[in-house]
Amino acid sequence: MPADPMTAAIQALAAPGAGQPLQPFAYTPGPLGSEEVEIAVESCGICHSDLSMLDNAWGMTAYPFVPGHEVIGRVVALGEHTKRLSIGDRVGLGWFSGSCGACDQCLSGNQNLCLKAEATIVGRHGGFATRVRAQWTWVAPLPEGLDTEKAGPLLCGGITVFNPIVELGIQPTDSVAVIGIGGLGHMALKFLRAWGCNVTAFTTSDSKREEALQLGAHRTLNTRNAEELAGAASSFDFILNTTNANLDWNTYIAALKPKGRLHTVGAVLEPIALAAFPMILGQKSLSGSPLGSPSTTDKMLHFSCRHGIAPTTEFFPMSKANEALDHLRAGKARYRIVLINDLG
Repeated sequence: MPADPMTAAIQALAAPGAGQPLQPFAYTPGPLGSEEVEIAVESCGICHSDLSMLDNAWGMTAYPFVPGHEVIGRVVALGEHTKRLSIGDRVGLGWFSGSCGACDQCLSGNQNLCLKAEATIVGRHGGFATRVRAQWTWVAPLPEGLDTEKAGPLLCGGITVFNPIVELGIQPTDSVAVIGIGGLGHMALKFLRAWGCNVTAFTTSDSKREEALQLGAHRTLNTRNAEELAGAASSFDFILNTTNANLDWNTYIAALKPKGRLHTVGAVLEPIALAAFPMILGQKSLSGSPLGSPSTTDKMLHFSCRHGIAPTTEFFPMSKANEALDHLRAGKARYRIVLINDLG
């Protein structure tokens, strides 16, 4: 029988302060909310957002801090007003863990844009733990046939790059490009190739060419080769930036066709400087987006299952989370890391 969720301590890994390593940590979650689900964590991916929160880079981390928002597990407890889930269901949980359900955004199916949305690791404890809780709306049932061992990163990185494909109406006949072939970008290549698009990968070196082609790109362009970039002028309907670097944005605007869009899901901290006239004359646009709604997340999971899409992953036991985080900080992850829960 599962432990009583109101009394049993949750075993976790927490950082006591910014820049400090994770340490064993236990807490008692208290009564289960009427719309809450408790998940027994089987695995949890690591995201760059976990690193940013660990370091309080965004100025909103509360310590002790338990990271983890790419959770795969099984439902072990349900609040009295939960829906669509049953005890024992295998589910996923991503960045969002709750939304108000009453604002215009929630009522229109855009819960990911709710101004009161709750994040899994902001002001609450995340998935580097034996159990984690969330509002039922944000707990996604996993389709049969999905590779659950690798599925955790789909709940954050995957939906982050899949959401604009749906929201912006990207067509299978479109010519598209991806900037940054890392944790986000490699999944974007896989999705866009399966979507039917003609896919180009912008890379920083020719050495990454074969890797990008294996991930789904039809061709690559070296961003450090001025001649290649000039030859790509007016080539793309859609360019997706997955990096957080400050780039030569006007070069990418020039690579767009008329009415083309440069879209960023990378958290670029510096202001994005763009010349107005190329935007006006070509009716081009710049936009950004967060993760997707629960409905779009469901679409992404079923699309991944249908096409056999899974993140390229490395595995660590959760008890070795500090080593895994160091591996990610050093830029050695290819391309996502999943922690297998061994905390108890």
